[in-house]
Amino acid sequence: MLYDVKDLSLSEKGKLRIEWAQREMPVLALIKEEFKKNNTLKGYIIGCCLHVTTETANLMITLKEGGAKVFLCASNPLSTQDDVAASLVKDYGISVFAIRGEDRDTYYSHLNKVLDNKPNITMDDGGDLVSTIMKERSDVLPQIIGGTEETTTGVIRFKSMEKEGVLKYPIIAVNDAMTKHFFDNRYGTGQSTLDGIIRATNVLLSGKNFVVSGYGWCGKGVAMRARGMGAKVIITEIDSIKAIEATMDGFQVMKMEDASKIGDIFVTVTGNINVLREEHFNNMKDGAIVANSGHFNVEIDISALKRLSSYKRAIRDSVEEYNLKNHKKIYLLGEGRLINLAAAEGHPASVMDMSFANQALSAEYLSKEGKKLENKVYSVPINIDRRIANLKLQSMGISIDKLTKEQEEYLSSWQMGT
Repeated sequence: MLYDVKDLSLSEKGKLRIEWAQREMPVLALIKEEFKKNNTLKGYIIGCCLHVTTETANLMITLKEGGAKVFLCASNPLSTQDDVAASLVKDYGISVFAIRGEDRDTYYSHLNKVLDNKPNITMDDGGDLVSTIMKERSDVLPQIIGGTEETTTGVIRFKSMEKEGVLKYPIIAVNDAMTKHFFDNRYGTGQSTLDGIIRATNVLLSGKNFVVSGYGWCGKGVAMRARGMGAKVIITEIDSIKAIEATMDGFQVMKMEDASKIGDIFVTVTGNINVLREEHFNNMKDGAIVANSGHFNVEIDISALKRLSSYKRAIRDSVEEYNLKNHKKIYLLGEGRLINLAAAEGHPASVMDMSFANQALSAEYLSKEGKKLENKVYSVPINIDRRIANLKLQSMGISIDKLTKEQEEYLSSWQMGT
């Protein structure tokens, strides 16, 4: 079996952590048993580029139990949990190519090692696997029937490919499932982002001016949790509707030009490039903390920060102190990469339960329907979305009402009014 991980001797700890996460993933556990019973994915090769965490491990195990051959690499150089990678190889016989802190060349070599196995289905988190196929690895296209994408960033990239006519196979936008972005993006990102910031810095959030750039589902989650910790939350936006929504939700909204002068902590969650840049760094207070919770490390203009600095040093784990030439200090967390994974453990397992249930059931859907689909980005079928929601409610011991026959007739009729 091929693999490239840091140290197989870490597997015992990784296995225990995988088992701990599994306790919080009852929906995926039910799907695993169904896949195992029906050999749902027998004969399929699945190439995955995802964060190598305990939650991802349980998805990989589910796919393997369904009969698939699974190959996994990291979707971010700082998101790999080395003990989990070791356990997947040693205890579960799954090929993993991921080492925490790997350089850019290693990162892309690992992507290519996954592709060398000629997958039939791809699972992406950010779009690097599919982009590599489109740019360099067209040799694997004949075997691929479809793929899935986990993130907002990746879905944006694939919709751009579709628009330009260069998308070569159908993609299921898992991120757009209601049971994904309503919960994973909001509650998962909200909690895990603050977890990463606190673990890295040990600062008190209460009373701080906490600037959140971007008020999408991830930004909403971060803002909500920061306010819950007592921070004074400021939102920056480029979308007028989202800016109104943030205002109605009780947050202060302003331009980054103004927020950069008063913020104590900054978090970018936009999916765009250079959201924090030179003019903002020059405005910042001495001691400002800067972090990113968007998928790629492009939201903070790190090259500009380097140009403005006389020197930098690592002052804590996941904290770099940039000493600016104007004698102020700015603290960059997690090298500008996903702070919830660079400095913490990513999303809690209970919320990833729904996200990865979407991944697993989308893979099943592609195995049955992929050859019939066009080279477009598709939403997760609504029946899958609702099935996952119902299973999650059942696992939580929650029951909901059903429409009566009279109510169904009323909703389907135009004749009954006041």
